[in-house]
Amino acid sequence: MNQALRFDYSHACEFIAQHDWDQLAAEVCRAHTQLHLGTGPGSEFRGWLDLPIQLCQPERERIRQAADKIRADSDVLIVIGIGGSYLGAKAALEMLGHHFNNRLPAGRRSGPEIYFVGNNVSSVYLVHLLELLEGKNVSLNVVSKSGTTMEPAIAFRLFRDWMVKKYGQEQARTRIYATTDRKKGALRQLADREGYASFVIPDDVGGRYSILTPVGLLPMAAGGIDIDELLQGAACARERFASPDLDQNPCYQYAAVRNLFYRQGKLIEILVSYEPRFRFFGEWWKQLFAESEGKGGKGLFPVAAEYSADLHSIGQYLQDGQRHLFETVLSVQKSEVDVTIADDPDNLDGLQYLAGKGMEYVRARVLRGAILAHTDGGVPNLLVEIPRMTAYHFGELIYFFEKACAISGYLLGVNPFDQPGVEAYKTNMFALLGRPGFEKRKAELEARIDGNDKNLSDRSGDS
Repeated sequence: MNQALRFDYSHACEFIAQHDWDQLAAEVCRAHTQLHLGTGPGSEFRGWLDLPIQLCQPERERIRQAADKIRADSDVLIVIGIGGSYLGAKAALEMLGHHFNNRLPAGRRSGPEIYFVGNNVSSVYLVHLLELLEGKNVSLNVVSKSGTTMEPAIAFRLFRDWMVKKYGQEQARTRIYATTDRKKGALRQLADREGYASFVIPDDVGGRYSILTPVGLLPMAAGGIDIDELLQGAACARERFASPDLDQNPCYQYAAVRNLFYRQGKLIEILVSYEPRFRFFGEWWKQLFAESEGKGGKGLFPVAAEYSADLHSIGQYLQDGQRHLFETVLSVQKSEVDVTIADDPDNLDGLQYLAGKGMEYVRARVLRGAILAHTDGGVPNLLVEIPRMTAYHFGELIYFFEKACAISGYLLGVNPFDQPGVEAYKTNMFALLGRPGFEKRKAELEARIDGNDKNLSDRSGDS
């Protein structure tokens, strides 16, 4: 039987008054009702709640078959997407796979080399990746509900053209996999016309909650991750975190504690890990909470840090800076490997006291030492303990944060499923790039840019 994920807020209790906790319990119960009965804002996007048990076996088998084909005929899989269309898959592959998977010989990898594009506007990145692909067999997985999001659409246009030139129109079609809307959108239209193998993003699941759909599952399966085990972990979390009782639900406890800290004026949450493999999980987590909570002038600012490296950079601020933040620490209780520190009688480095001990022992002591130091310095610490880094526990971890985020949004009084602010930069971007229909806005923006440049020039001249 799998051991369960554990949430520990004992290092934050001194910062929480019991009467505040008791009062918030009723608010959590109301938020639970809003979420499960669909009475809260954004209720049309709650499909992720039941994803762990709703993905039928035939669809899982289609994903596995596509993944098997990719592994059989491809040295490289290119995943094209931005935001929720790629962050979850990349996080899973980095957390559950080999640190240097793309550098391993083919016989030692559990799947093809996997690279992600369409999440930036760097020509250098694209050119360097194309150089890397020379002489290799490639498949593409393009992930977009609409097919018109600019960054991935540009990348898909470039790579589709590259694939056609490399393989010809007919063979290229057999190497392109589209994950998109069921019925509508430019990518759906193209996939149907070209006959691409395609997978559906459910209408009731938003991008940042889509990791347990084919959006995340196809790249994971291609990379050798057991998606059945992952979904089982998420399904168990779904059952475990179903209680509206704050004292019985660790997921809701996390949402409640962070909400109480927000009310105290702690405006920044730092997600901390002691493993480089958690780096892109931090990126996924940042998008989940930033897009869900950051609206209406509200919300915690989510940032991620990697210890112990960041203890030697931002550690000073964390210890002695402004007390407007708290930390959430991710820890794996049992690593799959350990390294023993060698004996050295000369002891020039002064580390002989560690001889014979494992790196995991050092990591655990560094973690506990930092928690105690930061707590003593006035920074509350929350601890999320993952028993082992397996697909099962990854699924459990994903569901823990997704549900906590939804409850947290309702406690905050916002719609945790929309992202109106993201559209503002897109309007300006389309206008400045000359997209038809944005001519008036383009003229306004260019006038502002010219005015700013003139002001800067005048100020420089005065100096």
